[in-house]
Amino acid sequence: MRAAGTRGQARTSLRPAIPCDSLAGIVSTRRPARRSGAPRLRPIGVLHSTLRSRHDAPRQGPEGAPDAWLEVHPWARAALYRLKAGDRLIVITWLHRAKRTTMRVHPRSDPKRRLTGVFATRSPDRPNPLGLHPVTVRAKRGLRLRVGPIEAIDGTPVVDLKPQI
Repeated sequence: MRAAGTRGQARTSLRPAIPCDSLAGIVSTRRPARRSGAPRLRPIGVLHSTLRSRHDAPRQGPEGAPDAWLEVHPWARAALYRLKAGDRLIVITWLHRAKRTTMRVHPRSDPKRRLTGVFATRSPDRPNPLGLHPVTVRAKRGLRLRVGPIEAIDGTPVVDLKPQI
């Protein structure tokens, strides 16, 4: 399938780009209204985890997080080429249950710690709630990757994967 104006590049996307300023829209399949200059994210997949709520999740992966299945959307299949078990990745997620109006927190939710701006913390509550999760690929089965440890909760949208350097 080739889109007009793509200068010879194959366009395989069946899912629309999604504005990153819309929490509800991050998993929507409807095409959002165009806005000039607005950043757009398109989830590449979703995490399936035994962690069901923020309360269940450890603060960081190495603090007891389980492995999870990352299900990649079919349109992104080609991007999995040469990815294999044992690879170390950074999974970039959209923390869909974050509070986007929070600007200051007590680090690690400890009221004994001084109030700190979210940009100086790893708090999931922040204006643009992107999560960075260093993981190891445990298994690859078609469009599914077993990754871990990862502290993201079930249903968390995945916006990208990058190799750890």
